[in-house]
Parts: sequence; structure tokens; C-alpha cells
Amino acid sequence: MSTTTRSVVLVTGADLAEQALSLLGDYEVIFAGKTPTEDDIVALCAKYNPVAIIVRYSKVGDKAMAAAPSLKVISKHGSGTDTIDKVAARARGIEVVAAAGANAAAVAEQALALLLACAKSIPALNTRMHGGHWDKATHKSLELGGRTIGLVGLGAIGQRFARMVDAMGMRVVGFDPYAKDLPDYIQPVDLATIWREADVISLHCPLTEENRNLINAQTLAACRPGVVVVNTARGGLINETDLLAALQTGQVASAGLDSFQIEPMTAGHPFQGAANLILSPHIGGVTSDAYVNMGVAAAKNALEVIARQSVAA
Repeated sequence: MSTTTRSVVLVTGADLAEQALSLLGDYEVIFAGKTPTEDDIVALCAKYNPVAIIVRYSKVGDKAMAAAPSLKVISKHGSGTDTIDKVAARARGIEVVAAAGANAAAVAEQALALLLACAKSIPALNTRMHGGHWDKATHKSLELGGRTIGLVGLGAIGQRFARMVDAMGMRVVGFDPYAKDLPDYIQPVDLATIWREADVISLHCPLTEENRNLINAQTLAACRPGVVVVNTARGGLINETDLLAALQTGQVASAGLDSFQIEPMTAGHPFQGAANLILSPHIGGVTSDAYVNMGVAAAKNALEVIARQSVAA
């Protein structure tokens, strides 16, 4: 157990924005390193007994919580809390909070970049050009204006992305049972309508046990032939084997993915080298601005919980 006289905030990463560290000035901040394992987190909890954990990487499960009896709050450096055992946290009276919206601009821009790369075949054409080819006579891109895009998830990221594609002249339909007061350019629909009508499907929802493998052989078969799939949310939303099969048959014309079932992706993954598949290493929210925004929001959220619990005690 740590002998420090100050309460500890554990960060499951190697760094935190200076602006966030300034907010945590009354605490000793301990960093877990660039690629901490779940066992590393448990060991650090046992050593330092933190009052708060700011989650950047790795999972935080019941063993880590049990090793830190002083733990009051687990604060996500971002919006997705699927790497935190929320059931265990609830049972122990530990609050789980997220920096919702802090990286909305960054992730929405990544979704747009992946969509455009898919529609305009930018990576493939770039490779061909560097190889000395000129494919103007044979290539046809997908024009997005006038086509329908279906968004699954209409939180801060989904709505920001919707504004972007609406400006491009796309018809925007979306599914989110929790979204309220949607702007006029988003037409709320059910999932069946998205599968049936969308030329592009883009995922912007959290991963739950209910929607795991939401994109699968059955739902892809219900889509329009040649649909484009974009995922900047969580890899577990997509059955990767089924998506690859649909790409090979042409049922999915192309896909742009920023998240995967298992991360980091390792050598030999079936996606590597697949045609019409554009990949990025879960960096949608990784910008200099989002880094600051998420760090500050995560720190503020943690401090608010600690302050509130201290008053209640």
C-alpha cells in the first residue's frame, strides 16, 4: 500500500493533458504506462488504493475495484465505458462517469474521412497512382449527394456527423431510442428501415450486450446491395467474419473501420489485405484538441463525484 499523504488518482495510460493535471493538483497522479494489462491495473490499485481511476486503456474489472477500498469513481477518458465492469462498480457503490461529447468533433470528422475514402476509393487510387497508373477511363466513384445514410446512435458524435452529411445533401435517417429533440434534418426510424433504405450505414452507439454483433450476416443481407459501412464506435458492434464475407460477395461495396473486436489488431488478421476495406487504428478521437477536452472532462467528472460523495458523507 502506498505511503503517500495525498489521495491517489490512477490513470490507466502514460500521460494526461497538462490542463487536466492542473485540475488534479491536490492529488498524487499515478500513471500505469502506455499499454497496461488488466493485471497491472489490479497491482497498482493494491499498491496505491486510488480514490479515482481515469480510464484510458485496458479494462477495469471487479478485481481492481476490490483492491482499492477507497475507490469512489471510475472516469472514462472518452465516451465509451464498455471496458469498465459497470455491474461490479454499481455493486460496490463506485460511480462510473464518461467524458461524453468531449471528442465528438474528432470522431465525427474521422467518420466523414472514412466515408469519403470509401465512396471515392481514395486509398486504392492513391496506391495505383504511385504505381504509375492512370485509371480515369475505368474508375467510377460513388456520389453521396441525394443518397440515404443511416446512423445508429444519435448522441453528440452521431448528431455532429449528421450535420456534416446533411450539408453534403444526403438524406439522414437514424435510430436511437434515447435521443430527443432531434434536428429537422434527422428522420428517426427503426433499424429495419435503416437496413432497407440506407446506402450508407454509420455506427455511433455504445457497445452493449444487446447490440453486440448488430452488423451480421442477417442484417447485412437485409441491406441494399452495395451498401457502405462505417464504424467509429466499437468493434464489437460488427461480426467481423460476416462483414468480410459480405465484402467478398459485393453485398457491402466498401467499409471504413476505426475499431475492432480485438485491439490492437495483430499480424495475420483476416481484414489485412482485404479489398475495399479501409482501416485506421482506433484513432478517431485522437487529436490534440480532443486529448485536452477528454482529459479535462475526465478530471472534472472525477472531482465532481468525489466532492459530492464527500458532502454526502
